[in-house]
Amino acid sequence: MRLTIKIGGAAGQGVESGGAGLTKALMHAGAHVYGFGDYMSRIRGGHNFFILTMDDSHEVYSNSAPVHILVALGTETLKEHINEVIEGGSILVDDEFPVSDSDLKVIEKNKLTLCKLPVNKLASDIGGNKIYSNTGLLGGAAALLGLDFKYLDEVIRENFGRKSSEVADKNAQIGFEAYKQTQIKYLSSFKWKLNYKAHKKQRMLIHGNDSFAMGAFAAGCRFISAYPMTPATSIIEWFAKHHKYGAVTKHVEDEIAAAIMAIGANHAGVRSMTATSGGGFSLMVEALGLAGMTETPVVIVNVQRGGPSTGLPTRTEQPDLLFILNASHGEFPRIVFAPGSHKDCFLTGIKAFNMAEKYQTPVLVLSDLQQSSSLNDVDASSFDLNKATIDRGKLLTKQDLDKMTEPYLRFKFTEDGISPRALPGHPKSVYASVTDEHNETGHIFEEKQNRIKMFEKRMMKETTALKDINLPSIYGPQDADTTLVSWGGNYGVCKDTVDMNERGEFGKNGKINLIYFQDMWPFPAEGIKQIFSKVKKPVLVESNFSGQLGKLLMMTTGYKIKDKILRFDGRSFYPEEIKKELERIG
Repeated sequence: MRLTIKIGGAAGQGVESGGAGLTKALMHAGAHVYGFGDYMSRIRGGHNFFILTMDDSHEVYSNSAPVHILVALGTETLKEHINEVIEGGSILVDDEFPVSDSDLKVIEKNKLTLCKLPVNKLASDIGGNKIYSNTGLLGGAAALLGLDFKYLDEVIRENFGRKSSEVADKNAQIGFEAYKQTQIKYLSSFKWKLNYKAHKKQRMLIHGNDSFAMGAFAAGCRFISAYPMTPATSIIEWFAKHHKYGAVTKHVEDEIAAAIMAIGANHAGVRSMTATSGGGFSLMVEALGLAGMTETPVVIVNVQRGGPSTGLPTRTEQPDLLFILNASHGEFPRIVFAPGSHKDCFLTGIKAFNMAEKYQTPVLVLSDLQQSSSLNDVDASSFDLNKATIDRGKLLTKQDLDKMTEPYLRFKFTEDGISPRALPGHPKSVYASVTDEHNETGHIFEEKQNRIKMFEKRMMKETTALKDINLPSIYGPQDADTTLVSWGGNYGVCKDTVDMNERGEFGKNGKINLIYFQDMWPFPAEGIKQIFSKVKKPVLVESNFSGQLGKLLMMTTGYKIKDKILRFDGRSFYPEEIKKELERIG
């Protein structure tokens, strides 16, 4: 059974932390979970919410639109979300919460249960401060969901125990009192019941950014330079938090410095990266060209958000695909990945560094705010740091250099476009590395035949790299009537749409499957043509205005997708929304 709870309130009321805590408690109890905090770009005030979707039988990769339980910490929550609550659902509020006449009419019309709990009084009497009231409402939500309170109690003590055992005790007591009152007064009116079963395998609750950072570390990344920018900041925070394991984290003055330092560290032989969002990446593009010309490996992560300019700092979007494929002036090879799930973020973290060194070129990773900040439970065995394979490509060892009898050519012409790479420091690996066009030794050389040959050498890497590029994957029934076409972070909602349709949760409908792209460049056009030759009715699903993957397909293969489901309001797709749009398209 798939249920959704939404917790709303102002920044500073514990919406995000409370929602994350309930998410963890439900996972520990045996549910599959997907949680996401939607917040305004301000420190205090405004309306924020945390949406949590859970299922007792099936993995969850996105949130669902119908809300079964609404937890209102402020009046704005009812105003914004009361009409999202499914018929027969419940609304949890303090017993003195002001409910307007118009809201009462909606409650009556949709047969909703208004669960009034004395959480402010409990917070004042037990904790001495109304700030504890959100814990009380979470206790009420746990009761409606049939969650054994011990799971919430564990999370409360873990979270608040960092402050003091007294604070943890007070929160736990308030939550339990509200939990008991909800069981007595309102549990019978909530008709949905989850069947909790212990997970057969150990699960890990993780954000997308943390997952990528773990993969990067497993791949040997030991230096990250970055300037904080939402929603990429938590990547550098992960490395700073785990500095004891040997990685250097550098908080620099701007994104230009971040890119240059990461390139410099890679030049010296340290696997290095930087992470930013679209506006910060815009500042990095000149340095990106430097890496392309000097054939220096570097990994750059762009966690996308709404633009242009400052745009929507705390909202999700996929606006940078075509930009990142063409970023920086001139032409040079690059490799672009867009992981589709939290597990894929980890695996991409490993693959990105191997590909960067193997092909001596920038590797660009496209994530997005939704993926970076959402919490998802994943099979913990997927994150085995010891199984990461490290491939440094044509990197010459000290022993290789000792044996050399001819002068070392850093940019030696080769059939595959990849020159042997030596790190500075050895007497036989002294070479120039200029940003002008150069010859095999690395010295400036403008003669036209050299320019043609060197240019072709660099660009040959994209052809060579195709053998390591995965074709888009197909998920769902092979004989589908309709095929969703998407990329990157929208994989989860498209997968859930396919699965829910297959399980009959959308009623009787035609078959749906999914073609999703994660390896975005180089683009294996011929293989993609073959895949799409079998598609009956493609429908593009993207979080941008212009359908950028659709444009890329058209430019590279000539294949045109007429029907599109596009969203660019900074909000996430829901499976129910995609299904509704498919019905509109017909």
